[in-house]
Amino acid sequence: MSDSTTARIVLVCSPGGHLQQMLALEPAWREYARTWVTLAGADVGHLLAGEDVVLGHGPTNRSIARLLLNFGLAWRTIRRRDPEVIISTGAGLAVPFFLVGKLLRRRLVYVESLTRTETLSLSGRLVYPLADSFFVQWPGPARGKARYRGSIL
Repeated sequence: MSDSTTARIVLVCSPGGHLQQMLALEPAWREYARTWVTLAGADVGHLLAGEDVVLGHGPTNRSIARLLLNFGLAWRTIRRRDPEVIISTGAGLAVPFFLVGKLLRRRLVYVESLTRTETLSLSGRLVYPLADSFFVQWPGPARGKARYRGSIL
């Protein structure tokens, strides 16, 4: 972890493939003081050992109740950690964190899943209007502010 004069970021991702994609982005975030927000998963404890981790409420798939719980978690986490930037590789946890991040005027960066070759995911479509930067990993969904810069894996 970096010293206190370094910018603070929050990294938001689901476990599994979304977490693997965020880990692949390490050159972009390794120098920053960071907090991870994810869901409990078999890979989380091992891969994020020694990191500042906040666990969200899952499963998030199309659950209004979990969205509301995670909205409260996002509010508390962003207010306490005070990040300049929130980065997400998806999925459902991104939505409440981007909503709160937008309200609190944080910079929001979304990287769409590698699996989305032609269209955006539901989470991607929901956060697209909120994101300051939006990246896709295939040329197919690159339109508007969705920029293609290659794959991260």
